Amino acid sequence: MELGTFSVSLTVKDINASKAFYEKLGFTVFGGDIEQNWLIMKNDKAVIGLFQGMFEKNILTFNPGWDENAGNLESFTDVRDIQRQLKSEGVALESEADESSSGPASFIVVDPDGNPILVDQHV
Repeated sequence: MELGTFSVSLTVKDINASKAFYEKLGFTVFGGDIEQNWLIMKNDKAVIGLFQGMFEKNILTFNPGWDENAGNLESFTDVRDIQRQLKSEGVALESEADESSSGPASFIVVDPDGNPILVDQHV
């Protein structure tokens, strides 16, 4: 199963303090809007999202159709195909992509330890 580019979306208490901390670890701002309390940061191929006040738990995130620079891939597994495969294997979904749609869509599953996993396709 090809899930796409991986990142970790972190829920943070103070986005400015978190930005400063991760910059000390070599991360640079890649996207987002600090005025809206969210940033995407990179260190080589490692990608993290910082989100203040947007969700309760850290989220494992996969982006089908994107490379680590948010560039579109020519070939990838569509989020709805991934969702159908997981459902056929008995995995419960917390939210689902509309399988009659095309293009951007997402779904969420939760692992046995309560960790949310977002599969979020932007293309």
